[in-house]
Amino acid sequence: MATDQTRTVDGSPPDDPEDLLPEESILTLDEYLAMHAAVGHRTRYEILYRLVHSGEMSPTELEDALEIDDSTLHYHLNELVDVSLIEKRQRTERGQDGLYTYYQATVFGEVTLTDGVDELIRGEQAFEGMYDSSTR
Repeated sequence: MATDQTRTVDGSPPDDPEDLLPEESILTLDEYLAMHAAVGHRTRYEILYRLVHSGEMSPTELEDALEIDDSTLHYHLNELVDVSLIEKRQRTERGQDGLYTYYQATVFGEVTLTDGVDELIRGEQAFEGMYDSSTR
C-alpha cells in the first residue's frame, strides 16, 4: 500500500519504508534496493560510470577500458541489465555483416549513479572543504 507521502502529519518519516513510494510507482522498493546493491560492486559501478559519462559502448570497448576479461565483463553486464540500470542494444553497422552489441545506461542507471554514489562522493568533498584546516 504505497502512498506519495514522504512524511507523516507530525513530520516524522512513515513507519513502513514502502510508503515512500508514489502510489502509482512503476518499481517496488525491492527493485530500487536491487539497483543500489548492483552498483555497490566496484566493477559494476565502473561499467555504469563509463556508460553514463561516455555514452553507449561495445563489450570490446568496455573490456579495454576496464582491463577485465570477457567472461567477467559479461557477468557484470548481465547483472546490470537484470536490474534495469543498463540496456543491451543490437544493431547492424553500415558495410558490416551481422549484429553488433552495445550497452547504454538507462534513466534509472543515470539517476542511480549521479544522484546516488556520485552525490555521496560530492558530499564528502564538500564536507572535507568545510573542515579542512590547511586552507585557513
